[in-house]
Amino acid sequence: MTGSVVHCLAPAKLNLFLHITGRRADGYHLLQTAFQLIDRCDSLDIARRDDAIIRRTNEVAGVPEQDDLIVRAARLLQKHTGSQSGADLTLHKLLPMGGGLGGGSSDAASTLIALNHLWQCGLTRQQLMDLGLQLGADVPFFLFGRNAFAEGVGEQLQEISSADCWYVVIEPGVQVPTPAIFSAKELTRNTKRVKITDFSSAVKKNWKNDLQTVACSLYPQVNEAVTWLKKFGDARMTGSGACVFCDFFDEDSANEVLRQIPGHWKAWKAKALKQHPMTHLVQM
Repeated sequence: MTGSVVHCLAPAKLNLFLHITGRRADGYHLLQTAFQLIDRCDSLDIARRDDAIIRRTNEVAGVPEQDDLIVRAARLLQKHTGSQSGADLTLHKLLPMGGGLGGGSSDAASTLIALNHLWQCGLTRQQLMDLGLQLGADVPFFLFGRNAFAEGVGEQLQEISSADCWYVVIEPGVQVPTPAIFSAKELTRNTKRVKITDFSSAVKKNWKNDLQTVACSLYPQVNEAVTWLKKFGDARMTGSGACVFCDFFDEDSANEVLRQIPGHWKAWKAKALKQHPMTHLVQM
């Protein structure tokens, strides 16, 4: 049935905090973080093919087709399941690359969800999460489908409830390569581990992002954005950067801050999500 199409949303995430607690023998960093889904999304149109060909149908600036995580995700699922079906993948990018919003990982997760459905592979959520980890440490979270407290390299997930709020996000105008932050000699890797109950019961979440100090020292644009947004609340960087965010109780408050954003930055608001918009397509 060539031509069956699924329109997919691939939401961004924010790291409400991010602590680096150690390093494994293989070089991967051990972390603790709280992942928050927001309603700012990339989108994809995915059409099933009968001829086993997998292709991206449009150009994506700076991302060769063979390196694109959506193509790699489709090929990984095809190989893993032995599916004889293929796919036409059309990616509409809204989320910035190198922003710490998880855009590429989210795109890959939505591709796996859609193709597992279109190809009738029958993989469960956990099976998709195990497969997605091969593509990147953030991919399992987007397949998990709910806001989560994460440990390990980011793949050990427990559902959390989070505030029903709005966020203002600033794109400082620079891409921050994750390896540059994690390999920085000044990065501390010994933050004391916390418990999920500590996070859930905190009245004021005075948590931090251990990567922020490094990013701010290497990229003055990030430091400038953090400093400016801190005038309005507990602003911080998400992921390994570069995007900076602050939470607000209601949309009007977020709008008021957006009106004051200096013109040299791109900025936007987003609402907290309770679950991934495609979670209904995944078996437990």
